[in-house]
Amino acid sequence: MFSDVGGLEILTLIVMAIIIFGPDKLPKLIQDTMGFIRKVRSFADNAKEDIRSELGPEFKDFEFEDLNPKTFVRKQLMGGEEDPLGLKDMKDSLDIRSVLDDKPGAPVNGRAGSVGFEKAAPAAAYTGAPLQPGERPPFDPDAT
Repeated sequence: MFSDVGGLEILTLIVMAIIIFGPDKLPKLIQDTMGFIRKVRSFADNAKEDIRSELGPEFKDFEFEDLNPKTFVRKQLMGGEEDPLGLKDMKDSLDIRSVLDDKPGAPVNGRAGSVGFEKAAPAAAYTGAPLQPGERPPFDPDAT
């Protein structure tokens, strides 16, 4: 939840709290806040236990986190013992790391070259008349 808050932000919040509430009222405010958080947690835990007891023994392994759609899909598709869609086989046969670990200049799809492009073959020596500026040699498909 607060994983994106850095040290500078926390230091700024502490300094602002000391300025706003003063050093004499700040410890009492922290104690009251922690007490409120403990009461809310105990209320939530009691509510969860009441729901589990009302559901009965067939739902003893029920987790409230499973109600989150992302968790439900992840658990059904990736975590279950049975794999009705065959995703495990597909995941095992796919080797993404080898594709992502390719380095420039390394063979790609069995071809050498930089970033998957083959180097052009050297042009065959032109033995005809000297070329004028802007003129091209004739195309020879057998030269390559």
